[in-house]
Amino acid sequence: MPFLRNLIKGPIGVFDSGYGGLTILKEIRKALPEYDYLYLGDNARTPYGTRSFEVVYEFTLEAVVRLFEMGCPLVILACNTASAKALRSIQQNDLPYLDNSRRVLGVIRPTAESIGEVTKSRHVGILATSGTIRSESYPMEIKKLFPDITVTGVACPMWVPLVENKEYDSEGADFFVKKYINELLSRDKDIDTIVLGCTHYPLLLDKIRRFTPEGINIITQGEYVAASLKDYLSRHDEIATRCTRNSKCEFLTTESVEKFKESASIFLHEDVEVRSITLE
Repeated sequence: MPFLRNLIKGPIGVFDSGYGGLTILKEIRKALPEYDYLYLGDNARTPYGTRSFEVVYEFTLEAVVRLFEMGCPLVILACNTASAKALRSIQQNDLPYLDNSRRVLGVIRPTAESIGEVTKSRHVGILATSGTIRSESYPMEIKKLFPDITVTGVACPMWVPLVENKEYDSEGADFFVKKYINELLSRDKDIDTIVLGCTHYPLLLDKIRRFTPEGINIITQGEYVAASLKDYLSRHDEIATRCTRNSKCEFLTTESVEKFKESASIFLHEDVEVRSITLE
């Protein structure tokens, strides 16, 4: 059944397959502290990066529907894999049926828009999950905006497990961080800008900087997504006025509440109140 197309007010929904989206939420809350947020992590079914397009789309749509049901007029897919594999289908095929007055936005486009002002050599590298690299979403988005930029991508299948298992600051992580950076730079020696195309990767930022040659820019997504959302809301009053503003933030997980609290503290450096839900 389609949703009733009423102009209900509610929080901004933020969705990720796991915990990485908390790095996006953190920057959004910093830029727009007055708004209310509802974060949903599908932690029971993470990671999405190795799943097929069809499964990622199905899972992401379930999350969007749930956030709509909970009153969110706007949902941010704070997940590169979901943005790469599900966003376009949801925007074009599902929103008209669900509720065309609501919006679903992703993290890849805002990141791609920032590239043109950063790179001087016009050679850009992408470090991301296997699913995001295979989707070629970054090269496609960047080429649309900046046809003169050469984009090279490398999958980093070990980086998310390092973060999820709290090994991102260990000496053992050094090998895998250095390995993928070297692989990327060996494919294109002219790269002067590297995009971290996964929301988990900022936790590896210190190591990434250590093993990246001086003079190469490293782009993390949070600040760019937050700035893009702020601009979007300033230009779309019909959405902004439906987003409630009480500076509240709630958290939902499809996994253990205690496990979410423990992991969330790593990303947000604060204690959070969490509820467990199921998606179907």
